[in-house]
Amino acid sequence: MSSRSKNLFAALGLILLLGALPVALPAQAPAAQKPEILPLSQVKPGMKGHALTIFAGDTIEKMDLEVIGIMPNLIGPGQDIILVELKGARVEHTGVVGGMSGSPVFIDGKLVGALSLRFGSFAKVPLAGVTPIASILEVDPDLPAPSLPAGSTAAQSPQQAAAQPMTDAGWFAAVHSPDLPPAYPVKLEQAGEIAVRAGLSSGAFMTPIETPLVFSGFHPATLQRYAPQFAAMGMVAAAGGTADARPDDAQIQPGDMVAMVLVQGDLNLQSSCTVTMMIGDQVYVCGHPMLGYGAVQMPMARGRVLTTLSSSLASVKIVNAGSNIGTFTQDRLTAVSGRLGASPRMIPVELDFVSPGQNRKFRFEVMQHPKLTPLLVAISLFNGLTANTAYTDGVTFQLSGAIELKGYPAVSLENMFAPTDAPVADGTAVALTVQSIFARIFTNPYQKPDVERIRLRVETLPERRWSAVENAWASKNEVSPGEEIRLKVLLRPYRGSPQIHEIPIHIPAQVPKGMLRIVVSDSETLNRMTRFFTFGPQARLPGLGQLINLLNRERRNNRVYVTLLQPSPTLLMEDKELPNAPISQLHVLDRGRTPGTSLLLRESTAGEWSVPMDRVIVGQFVLTLIVK
Repeated sequence: MSSRSKNLFAALGLILLLGALPVALPAQAPAAQKPEILPLSQVKPGMKGHALTIFAGDTIEKMDLEVIGIMPNLIGPGQDIILVELKGARVEHTGVVGGMSGSPVFIDGKLVGALSLRFGSFAKVPLAGVTPIASILEVDPDLPAPSLPAGSTAAQSPQQAAAQPMTDAGWFAAVHSPDLPPAYPVKLEQAGEIAVRAGLSSGAFMTPIETPLVFSGFHPATLQRYAPQFAAMGMVAAAGGTADARPDDAQIQPGDMVAMVLVQGDLNLQSSCTVTMMIGDQVYVCGHPMLGYGAVQMPMARGRVLTTLSSSLASVKIVNAGSNIGTFTQDRLTAVSGRLGASPRMIPVELDFVSPGQNRKFRFEVMQHPKLTPLLVAISLFNGLTANTAYTDGVTFQLSGAIELKGYPAVSLENMFAPTDAPVADGTAVALTVQSIFARIFTNPYQKPDVERIRLRVETLPERRWSAVENAWASKNEVSPGEEIRLKVLLRPYRGSPQIHEIPIHIPAQVPKGMLRIVVSDSETLNRMTRFFTFGPQARLPGLGQLINLLNRERRNNRVYVTLLQPSPTLLMEDKELPNAPISQLHVLDRGRTPGTSLLLRESTAGEWSVPMDRVIVGQFVLTLIVK
């Protein structure tokens, strides 16, 4: 080949290579830079500007506005609010919309703050409060965790915490320490109620713009029962669901919508706000708190607006949640902030609902937070029971399953629940029981639990399976140590004939002469004392393992319990029972204990027996025996 040909081929190769570069190396969007801001000191009445938000689809629209003035110290000392009037035909039709929280406000091209507050319902003029940008920037996604007690691990950033989890003592101190000020002591959404009690008009008091709380896969009965609890947090239940993941979900900009994910999977629950600003991978939204919990680990998802529902009472955006795109790490007074990237781990929940002729399976995940997660578990379980065609009132529920924790035995959830005449869904008792047990584990004062998953199986049994302990008697009233007697228990079922059950009882050989008491009872009678002692305000156990042990020892509803009591003292100390010890020894054991860590009972348990039943047992009956 001639040198000319070689040069020609080389030139052609270079042209082809240059032509291929745009395809091989696509340009990436530049990282978001901190926008130019306008300080609050330069904001004057009469200034005109605009805000960015979405009313439908993915189109960010401008809303013109005019500054009315500054409202000093409106939400706290040194926390001023800019009062603005929104302009334009669309916003004059909808008013200030739920979901506009966080919409960035610009004057002369400079960022001033975020829409965050509004006046009460039925306002004729779309007035809104703007949180100044300086207050929003105080909510750094990398704010350190609360100070820990002396000797604890130093506070870490969220990135450090992800690489090295907080110590048990540090986690408990951060969540429960009475020395730490609350992140949001008086919620602004409660201000309207406070104003009414003070004789003021709630419509003349500014409150946070409601954040749409989207329930997807939830039955109206679930919304009716639980939505008021979220309404008290400043959220409004709204229609919506989930959107398919898109490659551009993480490419958000000011004015876009994002969602805070509470539950995802077969059931979805999320709250939505507007993006105020981006600095690199840092995201600032809302302009007010979602729940005011301070440091959080909450999944961030892309929000897709379907449309805006216009209402004289409360207009709201209808939002679907897309794929997870990051983590919210701060939920503070003036903003919610986080970072794009990986999402935090959520707790998997498996629910199998078994009924005659039909089995339903639900799989979902709930976010992790000591105050919120137990409620989310209860809502999801209640909805899983009631929101399917297999559910019906008037049946008995047989619950089985476990809360699985890393490094510890599983917490058993075996129990039975009978329907009642109370005007609530019969599945409520199941949900509340699981919520209570989970809350004791998840918010325990000993160490942070690593919940791997929750497994639940609920089987429906025909009719109301419920019986009351009506009477009991022994085969003889005078007994000898080491003797066995027969105890008969009369159970009266719901709308049925009484039934007699016989239970053999062995009198221990070491019992002293005198009087013994026999208590025939349901599970709640025996559990009540244990719960008061082990879960009361002064309860102290050595650790999480002992708490799990106590929970697994709790009695079940579908058993008849017979307890033999003798008149000798018992010392309850931590998770241990020390019966029949001499008073002198009990004083030695109890000496130096912290108040509330031990309890002295006047009787000791000489024996306990139980008989499984196919129904829930309620009530108790007491009889006496004489030991010769």
